[in-house]
Amino acid sequence: MWRRIIYQPEVNYALRQTLVLCLPVALGWLLGDLQKGLLFSLVPACCNNAGLDTPHRRFFKRLVVGGSLFAGSSFVIQYAAAQGAPLPLILLAMALLLGVTGEISPLHGRLMPASLIAAIFTLSLAGRVPMWQPPLLYILGTIWYGVFNWFWFWLWKEQPMRETLSLLYRELADYCEAKYRHLNQLNDPSTAMPPLFARQQKAVDLITTCYQQIHMLAANRNQHYQPLMRAFQVALDLQEHIAVSLHQPEDVKKLVRQSHAEAVIRWNAQRIAARLRELADDILYHRFPKRFTLEQPLEALEKIVRQHPDNPVGNFCYYHFSRIGRVLRAQRPLYRRDLMADRQRRLPLLPALKSYLSLKSIALRTAARFGVMLTFASTLALFLNMPKPYWILMTVMFVSLNGYSATRVRIQHRALGTLAGLAVAALALRLHAPESMTLLVMLAITLVSYLFLRKFYGWATVGFTVTAVYSLQLLSLNGEGFLLPRLIDTLMGCLIAFGGNIWLWPQWQSALLRQNAHDALEAYQEALRMLLGNEQNVSRLANQRIKVNQAHNALYNSLNQAMQEPGFDSRYLSDMKLWVTHSQLIVEHINAMTIMAREHTMLTSSLAERYLQSCEIALQRCQQRLEYDGPGSESNVLEAPDNFQHGPVTLLEGHVERILDHLNTMHTISSLAWSQRPHHGHWLVHRPSKSS
Repeated sequence: MWRRIIYQPEVNYALRQTLVLCLPVALGWLLGDLQKGLLFSLVPACCNNAGLDTPHRRFFKRLVVGGSLFAGSSFVIQYAAAQGAPLPLILLAMALLLGVTGEISPLHGRLMPASLIAAIFTLSLAGRVPMWQPPLLYILGTIWYGVFNWFWFWLWKEQPMRETLSLLYRELADYCEAKYRHLNQLNDPSTAMPPLFARQQKAVDLITTCYQQIHMLAANRNQHYQPLMRAFQVALDLQEHIAVSLHQPEDVKKLVRQSHAEAVIRWNAQRIAARLRELADDILYHRFPKRFTLEQPLEALEKIVRQHPDNPVGNFCYYHFSRIGRVLRAQRPLYRRDLMADRQRRLPLLPALKSYLSLKSIALRTAARFGVMLTFASTLALFLNMPKPYWILMTVMFVSLNGYSATRVRIQHRALGTLAGLAVAALALRLHAPESMTLLVMLAITLVSYLFLRKFYGWATVGFTVTAVYSLQLLSLNGEGFLLPRLIDTLMGCLIAFGGNIWLWPQWQSALLRQNAHDALEAYQEALRMLLGNEQNVSRLANQRIKVNQAHNALYNSLNQAMQEPGFDSRYLSDMKLWVTHSQLIVEHINAMTIMAREHTMLTSSLAERYLQSCEIALQRCQQRLEYDGPGSESNVLEAPDNFQHGPVTLLEGHVERILDHLNTMHTISSLAWSQRPHHGHWLVHRPSKSS
């Protein structure tokens, strides 16, 4: 029982965050200086936003950099204000200077908003404490935060990666079960495929997260991580065999009508899904897996294959289920991959600075957007004669995320959560509870809030608002006077963040669809060159297959977010949704072809070369159609490839033929959809960059 409590991800996270916050408060209370303890507990909020609790082989180096930026930002804002510099100008300059961190790497990019939060926190302390005290507070607080998290991760080794792997196995279980639950629904891709796409998207996202954790931890060089590395390779094998195309509606319909294949296939899928969920728990709770066999379901499926030798669906399912069963029985991958082949490198400071100074830099746009929003908020505060507008600035920072949809949801949750939290705090303050009881209640509320934070941000905001009100009550005995002004500040901050996300250099996903579509087509082209060429290295084939899945996943994510943007063209996005559906089917065919190529199911060199030429022509036609802004009849595209063979002979040829069919359909859709696209910014008129 204790394993299920202590290793459960939300409980483990909530315990860690609560202890790192509340231990300084408890120590300050015991020493008779509760104010210092409460102020000390503000530093972990900056560290959390900076991602300094992310396990990393350069963990302490990142702590030094983060603590230095926090202390430097705190000193700069005090010193500049003391010299008479206007607050809006200070915040704009700091945002633009710190924004270069986003060009170094995404993880470094989190230091910019965290450093701005540290500077804004300092505004609430300016004039009350000496100038040297806030920077020292950030330095000591970052040291405490780093030491505590280092001890916590040492105590529960590998837990972050175990949590990700456990989620990955669960997503694969749901994906496998959903894919084979109702075979007769596969006849209509428009209704059957989108739910599967969502599950496939989550699985690929988790695979990407695992890759990032492996690179950040250098897990391949650490013996402690070898069982988890093996479990990840097993998960890649499973995803490879689950995410293959079963788009043969006529054959499926015929087999289901002539036999009880649907029940047998569903039996196999359910047994596999149940086993995957067991393994997910075993990985998370540090347990050895039990023995597993898939013999009886496979024997029933093999009998159907013998009874219907001409139907490819039975052979398809038996082939992939048998290999999934072999992997799950042995708990070892079918072959070894080089997981570190595609290293993620961070950009050094000087090249990053050069790239940052370009107007095309996304990091520069993000920093400028934060700077302009903070400038507007602080100018508005000065106009309204707010002496210390830290709350409105903090609200802008906390609710501003990359993407319209994420920011909109965060704003809604923040505003409603703050309103509910202030109402609860107003009632609780009338109880006049003693200080010891107040601190115990704050401890319980903090723990519960962190339990809900990652999944239910609005409910967590209710708890954090209550603890903020009580903190001010304990610091200044003025909690009731805090209620109405902070509600107004929160609403103003949410409105400013919403306006900034819409009008200030937004990352419109509908505008990024074309670039993401190009990236996906280029990934498909490279994969087909390897599969139909002379590539024999299985690690390179496996890495390219993952790149194909990730490229399509970026496209799918862009489409999902674009459909929630304001004023989008529903007709254009409905056409692009169909385009993405065919793209997903190409991904599944490439998954299947990768398995065949690894097992030396190849074509003759002349036939493979002719198929590759046809695929490249079809891909280039799609790329040209996406680049061209005019009517479809005037586009200068390559001629469509002729069908040089009537009907596929082998399974591999069948996959290539279906890929060509999907590419032809995608070209037709592009001709109709691209002229209807929305124009969100001037960068649409440029051809997509090959390097981005």
